[in-house]
Amino acid sequence: MAGRGKLIAVIGDEDTCTGFLLGGIGELNKNRKPNFLVVEKETSIVEIEETFKSFLTRNDIGIILINQFIAVMIRHAIDQHMESIPAVLEIPSKEHPYDASKDSILRRAKGMFSAEDFR
Repeated sequence: MAGRGKLIAVIGDEDTCTGFLLGGIGELNKNRKPNFLVVEKETSIVEIEETFKSFLTRNDIGIILINQFIAVMIRHAIDQHMESIPAVLEIPSKEHPYDASKDSILRRAKGMFSAEDFR
C-alpha cells in the first residue's frame, strides 16, 4: 500500500487561507492540529512564530506557504530554517504584492548558483 504524501501548510491572511482551503489543503493531524493559520490584526507575532516552528517539526508537512508580509514579521525564525523539507515559500497576498528583495530564501538560493552554471 502506498504511503501518504506530505501536506502543504499555510500561514496567511484570511483571503489566502480561504483560497487554499477551498482548494482542498485543509487537514487536521492526529493531535487535531490544523495545517493552516489565519493571521488577523489581533494575531500576535509570538503565535505566528510558534505556529511556524510547530509546522517545521511536523513530519506530515512538506511545504509551508507564508504570505511575505507575515514572513517579514518572523524573518529571524525563517532564516534559521536550513532544511530542505519542509520547504518554505513566501507568497504574495491580495493587499501586499511579492517583493523579491525581501525574500531571504530566494537570496539564499541565488547564492548557490552562478551565471556559469546555466551555460
